[in-house]
Amino acid sequence: MTKAIAFFEFGGTDVLRPIDVELPAPGPGQVLVEVRAAGVNPLDFKLRAGAMAAVFPVPLPFVPGFELAGVVRSVGPDVTAWAPGDEVFGAVMGGAHAEHALVPADLLARKPATLSWEQAAAIPVAAETAERALDVLGVRAGETLLVHGAAGGVGTVLLQFARARGITVIGTASEGNHAHLRELGAIPVAYGDGLAERVRAVAPGGVDRALDAAGQGGVLPLSVELTGSADRVLTIADFAGAAEHGIRFSGGAEAGESYNGRAYESALALHAAGALRLPLHRVLPLAEAAEAHRASEHGHLRGKIVLTV
Repeated sequence: MTKAIAFFEFGGTDVLRPIDVELPAPGPGQVLVEVRAAGVNPLDFKLRAGAMAAVFPVPLPFVPGFELAGVVRSVGPDVTAWAPGDEVFGAVMGGAHAEHALVPADLLARKPATLSWEQAAAIPVAAETAERALDVLGVRAGETLLVHGAAGGVGTVLLQFARARGITVIGTASEGNHAHLRELGAIPVAYGDGLAERVRAVAPGGVDRALDAAGQGGVLPLSVELTGSADRVLTIADFAGAAEHGIRFSGGAEAGESYNGRAYESALALHAAGALRLPLHRVLPLAEAAEAHRASEHGHLRGKIVLTV
């Protein structure tokens, strides 16, 4: 048996509870990973609250968690890339908030010894989302990209990916996160009333593309105004707003290709060069998953929330 955190019904953080589940055996294409750390993302609390039930139904009870770092314990019969004892990180289709998790072998990457478990667990979702968003938007070197919610887990990694590609980034964030954004090479602006004027002041040449990573009200039509076209705006956080304003929404599955491998390569290249920053907003033990959900729902994060096992 292995321990996990699950919800048996939709609701607030009080529906999360520890459970014992049978230790699974990996099937074809699968790897059983002994989890050392697991990331917490907005998708986790949205699924728990039932907000995604119509578009992302999950069986109950459900163990959340979509990214992890850990040690390979066993592999499926056709898996040759990994062996017991390998230190890895990667994405998983739920189930990471546990002592053990089954992971598709092709969604894993080797963890460098110089990368901590907590930092490695903060990479998969943010890196894949950043790589996909830059590709779907078609933003190129020399262009200016406006990012809403730039100080969060996704924004922090995306700023670094964009900078490595020669893209100028303007990031919206609270005043307390402006120094953080500058350290990542972005031009910070405060969100709220007067945002359009502040963006124009720091980007007199205009904004080429815009990404909404926060889902804050009002930023989508403003982004269309600043870029000049709905085709130049992408949201990864506001499905309803995208439909209302004729803007593209990217949630991952609809993209038609896997960005995980490319995303891991981009992150590891920056790490090897000593240029990857992975700030952790909070690190909590698995038993405090409910507190991690509360912090994630509250927002205004600087970096990722990670659970340790």
